[in-house]
Amino acid sequence: MSKSVENSVVDTQIMSNDASVQLLQQQLLQQQLLLQQTQNDDDEIDLAELWRAIWAGKFTIIIISMIFAVASVFFALSKPDIYKASAILAPASSEGGAGGLGALAGMAGLASMAGINLGGGGGDKTALALEILKSRSFIEGFISKHELLVPLMAAKNWDRASDTLILDDELYDKTTNKWIREVKAPKTPEPSTWEAYREFSDLVTVAQDKTTSMVNIDIEFYSPAMAKQWLTWLIHDINEFMREQDQIEAKASIDYLTNQLINIKVASMEVVFYQLIEEQTKNMMLTMVKKEYVLKTIDPAQVPDTKAKPKRALIVVLGTMLGGILSVLIVLIRYFSRKDN
Repeated sequence: MSKSVENSVVDTQIMSNDASVQLLQQQLLQQQLLLQQTQNDDDEIDLAELWRAIWAGKFTIIIISMIFAVASVFFALSKPDIYKASAILAPASSEGGAGGLGALAGMAGLASMAGINLGGGGGDKTALALEILKSRSFIEGFISKHELLVPLMAAKNWDRASDTLILDDELYDKTTNKWIREVKAPKTPEPSTWEAYREFSDLVTVAQDKTTSMVNIDIEFYSPAMAKQWLTWLIHDINEFMREQDQIEAKASIDYLTNQLINIKVASMEVVFYQLIEEQTKNMMLTMVKKEYVLKTIDPAQVPDTKAKPKRALIVVLGTMLGGILSVLIVLIRYFSRKDN
């Protein structure tokens, strides 16, 4: 009898515990639902409050946006037009080896025996030319040769009607042909070669397509005619520079081989030296007859008739958007600051 009573008591306790657990779970579920509803209400209130704050400051937003829009228009109109001249070039070495170096590949071993290096491996002369084209020494020599310092460093715009550059009177005096710009030491009124190199490098873009090996060279400047002329000079000068370097090397090789022939006592070695001299003579001949020595012009530079930049419409749109975003932030900050106080 006592065991049955105990069992019934235990069952009653288990049932009561289960009921308590179920009740607790229901309470927790209700609290979660209530919390989610409260958060949703808060979000709705926050969004509504944000809209009220923005609507209350609509005139501030409009005024600030208009100020930015007008300022963007004046800024865009104040920027001078920039024109871009472009040219497409192909490696001249693809036509059979620039400077005849491809023909010397089989002679490389014999040349090394003779104590000279003919470059028979056929290094990539196009890549070398492009690196020289961007080098400081070449650009500084280019600027000096064509007297580009004044138009490069003192120009601020271009007059389409007279097709002349407009120089900055605060930098260069045209009447006395002297630099009058005010700079701090160690700079001088006349721009240095380093300054000219950096300025010119910013105007030139050189890119080579790794798939087709085609080379694109662009020059941007105020005057479209000058941009085209400078690009034409640049292509001509790099070809001439590479031609002169190979002529010097070929002549030095011929002189060396000719002098060494005096000391040769073996007839077979004399034949080798004569073959090397013959190949270097062919190399010298090719440097003289090939007009476009390293870079062959596929699409020559033309005078551009449309500006490349600035994108004035884009400047105005971005300026107006910036003004709108800043004005909204100002309105919201002012609203919530007053609310907290």
